[in-house]
Amino acid sequence: MAETLGTLCDKLTIVKLKEWHSDDSERLVSLKGQATSLQEEINRFVAAALAGDIPIGNLTFAANKVYKKQGNDIADVVGAIGDVFAQLAYVNCELWHEQEKVYDFAAVPAAQKDTVVKALAHLNLQRNRCIDAIDRILSEQIARSQSKSSVNT
Repeated sequence: MAETLGTLCDKLTIVKLKEWHSDDSERLVSLKGQATSLQEEINRFVAAALAGDIPIGNLTFAANKVYKKQGNDIADVVGAIGDVFAQLAYVNCELWHEQEKVYDFAAVPAAQKDTVVKALAHLNLQRNRCIDAIDRILSEQIARSQSKSSVNT
C-alpha cells in the first residue's frame, strides 16, 4: 500500500493509542520510537509534497471501499486537515474499544454480537473516509498552490 499523509496519520493515531493503553516500559520505549519516526515521516512527506517532489496523483490512494450503501450510512468528513485528523483520532479510539469486545467475543451476549460487528464495519468505513479526506484535502491544497505559482510566473 502506498503511503500517503492519511495513512501516516492513521498509523500515528494507532501508535498513540497503543502507548495510552500500555504499561510495559519496554513496549513504551518502542512505541515512543515508532511515534517519533512517524512524526518525522509526516514532516518529510508534507515538505516533499509542498516542494512538488511528490506528483499530485501520488498524494492520494483512495480506499475505494466496496460496500452495500443502503443501511450503512456514514457521515461525511468535513473540515481542514487538522479537523479531519482529529476525527480520525476519535474514530480510531472508538474502533479500539469496539475491537476490544471482539477479542473476547464469546463473552458478548448473542443479542449484541450483530451490533458489535456492525459498529466495527461502520467505524472502519468512517476511518477510511477520514484517511481519504486528509489525502484529498492535501492534494487540493497543493494543486491550488501550484496553479497560483504558475499564474504568478
